[in-house]
Amino acid sequence: MKVRYLGTLLLAVLTFFGCDDNTGTLGLGMLPDSDGMSAHTTTFNVTTRSFAVDSVFAKTSTGYIGKFSDPEFGYYETSFLTELNCTENFSLPEVYKVTERDSEGNPIKATGTMTADSVVSVQLAVYYSSWFGDSLNACRMSIYELDKKLDKNRYTNINPEEYYNKYDPKSLLGRKAYSAFDTSVPDSVRFEKDNNGYYTFYPNVTFPLDKKTFGEDRILKVYREHPEYFKDAATFIDKIFKGVYVKSDYGDGTILYVDYVALNMQFRFHYVNDTTGVALKKKDGTDSLFYSMQTVFASTKEVIQANQFLNSDLIKEKAAESQHTYIKSPAGIFTEAIMPYDSIYNKLTNDTLNAVKLTFTNYNINSDYEYSMSAPNDVLLIRKQELKSFFEENKVRDNITSFTTTHNAFATNQYVFSNIARLVTTCINEKQAAKKAAKEKAGSSWNETEWEKTWNKENEDWDKVLLIPVSITYDSSISSSGNKTITGIQNDLKPGYAKLKGGPKENAKGEVESPLKIEVTYTSFNK
Repeated sequence: MKVRYLGTLLLAVLTFFGCDDNTGTLGLGMLPDSDGMSAHTTTFNVTTRSFAVDSVFAKTSTGYIGKFSDPEFGYYETSFLTELNCTENFSLPEVYKVTERDSEGNPIKATGTMTADSVVSVQLAVYYSSWFGDSLNACRMSIYELDKKLDKNRYTNINPEEYYNKYDPKSLLGRKAYSAFDTSVPDSVRFEKDNNGYYTFYPNVTFPLDKKTFGEDRILKVYREHPEYFKDAATFIDKIFKGVYVKSDYGDGTILYVDYVALNMQFRFHYVNDTTGVALKKKDGTDSLFYSMQTVFASTKEVIQANQFLNSDLIKEKAAESQHTYIKSPAGIFTEAIMPYDSIYNKLTNDTLNAVKLTFTNYNINSDYEYSMSAPNDVLLIRKQELKSFFEENKVRDNITSFTTTHNAFATNQYVFSNIARLVTTCINEKQAAKKAAKEKAGSSWNETEWEKTWNKENEDWDKVLLIPVSITYDSSISSSGNKTITGIQNDLKPGYAKLKGGPKENAKGEVESPLKIEVTYTSFNK
């Protein structure tokens, strides 16, 4: 399959697959009979192995906290660090003040609503809506104040101890026992809805803080004296509060999926006249007052949040097994596949490639463990050399060097990539272009064998792809073709795994015992 054919190949794939990147065959009858074409299908071996990863890129506003032990992979535990956002034009309520009185001294105009320049209570609350594992498992959560600003390290091997002083007792803001499902909350509260039909109860773990030293001295008083410290998130984080580290230090079997962390402050207010601002009175002549808890600062997608995942050493042992491979989330194992680009090029030199199908089949997961993990729903197939940039630059699949597919759990128990022809042509053309340029530069001193050795050494990941568990988000709208538009692809941070057929185990002859088969459909032109 010479380079000139590969160019035609890419055009053919774009032409016939433009409407559906997953189409596996072509309507060859559409082409003129005079071309003397014949379609064929052949297979090539693909060697796979488990690829253990110590961290993944995780740009997410979800915090993960807890510890979970699995009979297959051992334990993994997770914690997270987050800043709290201070929105632009932030303000705290003003103290009630009469600005105008009538001739008898009665107030007729006033500003502000707070009864006094004080805080009734202040708390940090960790809000979550879902979890994995045992909902009644007894756990304990600790929350620490950061003493160093978070950098933009989004990898899950971040070391929290670089951002807080665990030896300083003052860094501990609170510690509290909890279960994911709080049985102390009555159903009347848990299932109460507002006028719009939304539940009013939001599961949370709350840490009371000192209202004087934290609420008034660190927040309210400083705000009155230096409102410029609260002009935006960056200034607030630099001058007032750098963030928190949240971890579980007791319990095994539950992972909370935290939606956000909030700093809530409670104040006491006057009910006031909407027009004059004057405080209203009760029938007995006393002031009409009320209390209100307000979320003043919260973790949002606008500020930095970083998750840490720690796996037991058992995961490395699982990755070393050679008679199969694994994909395991979070931050655990990918499957690496060595693609037979050279073999395809050498065998199909004068033919045109139409479709390339690659299938990963997983074994059934049979476990009596009550909280066993299931196979990841979505996976990404990507060139290994593009792994870092793909997630860091928030890319989505391009169906050229990156593809996604969904697990077919009910029919075939497979991850099927029905057409990755453009990946094959891109990689082959890349090497052939480099070879052509090197050959022209070398002239009469050209040594193809030496060039191949150098190329393979300098481009060791050229023929490798990774199968990665991912989480995919879509646009809420649906296109005219009925397809949803992908808006984001992130590493899957929820627990899951699949044991896949394949693996690098070799027989006595040095041959891989169970290679995967890549299915290639091509067209021969009979001259």
